[in-house]
Amino acid sequence: MIGIFGMVIWGVVRALAGANLRAESAGFHLAASDTSLVGVAFAFLILRSFSSGCAALTGVEAISNGVPAFRKPKSKNAATTLLLMGTIAVCMFIGIIILARLTHINFADDPATQLIGAPAGYQQKTIVAQIAAAVFSNFTPAFYYVSFVTGIILVLAANTAFNGFPVLGSILAQDRYLPRQLHTRGDRLAYSNGILFLAIFAAVLMIAFDGDATRLIQLYIVGVFVSFNCSQAGMIRHWNRLLRKETDPAKRHKMRRSQTINAIGLCCTAIVLVIVVITKFLAGAWIAIAAMIAFFVIMQSIRRHYDHVAEELATSDEHGLLPARNHAVVLVSKLHLPTMRALAYAKATRPDTLTAVTVNVDEADTRTLLAQWEGKDYKVPLTVVESPYREITRPVMDYVRRLRTDNPRDVVTVFIPEYVVGHWWEQLLHNQSALRLKGRLLYQPGVMVTSVPWQLASSAKSWDRARRARQRALLTAPGAVRRGLDPTSARSRPAPTAEPTPPAETEKTQ
Repeated sequence: MIGIFGMVIWGVVRALAGANLRAESAGFHLAASDTSLVGVAFAFLILRSFSSGCAALTGVEAISNGVPAFRKPKSKNAATTLLLMGTIAVCMFIGIIILARLTHINFADDPATQLIGAPAGYQQKTIVAQIAAAVFSNFTPAFYYVSFVTGIILVLAANTAFNGFPVLGSILAQDRYLPRQLHTRGDRLAYSNGILFLAIFAAVLMIAFDGDATRLIQLYIVGVFVSFNCSQAGMIRHWNRLLRKETDPAKRHKMRRSQTINAIGLCCTAIVLVIVVITKFLAGAWIAIAAMIAFFVIMQSIRRHYDHVAEELATSDEHGLLPARNHAVVLVSKLHLPTMRALAYAKATRPDTLTAVTVNVDEADTRTLLAQWEGKDYKVPLTVVESPYREITRPVMDYVRRLRTDNPRDVVTVFIPEYVVGHWWEQLLHNQSALRLKGRLLYQPGVMVTSVPWQLASSAKSWDRARRARQRALLTAPGAVRRGLDPTSARSRPAPTAEPTPPAETEKTQ
């Protein structure tokens, strides 16, 4: 505000003193357009200017979105702030228009074709930058100051969406119109998922529109004025609902006055919306309209999905019956430590029946496994499932289905040994068969899948590295000195809080 108002006042003072204020584009000329439809073209130009001017004042909705953040009385303080904000914005806008007339600025959407007299490769600066360069031609630091604070304002304007959308997304997610993940807060008490979603979506828009603000603003204008119309229409319905119950004449008079104000606002914003859609439809407004329709359909589909899930998961006496029997199946590929752990854990669950199952994909390996199994005397039968096509998933699925079809009230629990590794590339070398099998078994009714992890040495090293990183972060966090921690000894001192023993170390201790 200091920069813009200072520029306006100094520019008017210099103009009254007789200074020749000329912008860098003052010597250029705008290319003449087709004059065959002068009347229609002039009306179209006026309407487009009107809609663009309204779009320049659309930041006021940030006040209405932030009413809960005001001190009491919230509505009065918000209204006062809104009045101040509107007054300041209008004064700035009028001041910039006056200086634009005094400096004879020529600004074009496409300077390469619409600016006559511009040199080759001319880079058109913004109107504020051209005015600041002309007004502060005798004091260059002021020009840089105005340009710098204008950039800061744009950054804050972009940040407004990151303040508003996560809260809106949380409300919609609570009403089951958006995924539930948008409703949860992160460890910094912010709606982290909503912030991440908005950041990714903004990056996609920037790439799709090449970061061109002239093209992106069309999406913004339509969305803002649609929200204005919805809010004004909602307020009219709000006052109608209160008027049905209110009998006090004084209060009814105030409600009628407020309803009239909202009705006038609805008419004004509806006119602007129609003008914006007509004048900027081909410029990109159609994308916003199509996106709104798509978002509406998606949100309705999400709500229907959550409603169907809630109906399906509703409790009933029929689903509260205990299973008749529990058949435990331990998948065995080799006789090693992960298999022994899975077998021991399956025994600890006390199932009605316990069977070890292996798939015969290699005759020699299967015979070796059977010989080892008989030599160990585990007192658990080992069932060999034939696989003529040397696949693992389908034979196991068929075996589990046969157990289930004998008695529909029986439950089959499948224990799958899995490796826990410390690097992402190691995951590509292990657990692929277990992952495919688990994904298929989860779709089988009456089948429970239990993963029995076995931590490899690399996972213990990765866990230890993460523990040391947490220790260093705690020692170097703000307030570490106040809590009696020495940030300079982050590598040598033990962790200030007790850490659980890694799974691999626990196994060795046992």
